[in-house]
Amino acid sequence: QVQLVESGGGLVQPGGSLRLSCIVYGFTLEHSKIGWFRQAPGKKREGVLCINWSENSTYYANNVRGRFTISADNAKNTVYLQMNSLKPEDTAVYNCGVDLREKTTLRGVCELCEVDYWGQGTQVTVSS
Repeated sequence: QVQLVESGGGLVQPGGSLRLSCIVYGFTLEHSKIGWFRQAPGKKREGVLCINWSENSTYYANNVRGRFTISADNAKNTVYLQMNSLKPEDTAVYNCGVDLREKTTLRGVCELCEVDYWGQGTQVTVSS
């Protein structure tokens, strides 16, 4: 049974930081392509930062480069998104997502949202 549970969202001022957590159940991170996605009001969901653990390859969106990082604690089956220097335009519902299909590429996951399991989402609001 695959399940992903996000937490860590909230209200933060511009320039502040948040760390989101995604606890995963039913699979091992080392054999997955997993990432963070977000959807702002009125906009399509977009990939933010994704990783293929087995290949140690990472994709990240240009607008978060240098501000966001992804990491994991394998012992806790948890993936993190560290968000620094937050901007109002980062306001969105953030989801973690995973794709376990062998043929799916990391680019497909993060650019095309080719994800077969989603977390429920956590709200991040960046505002004064």
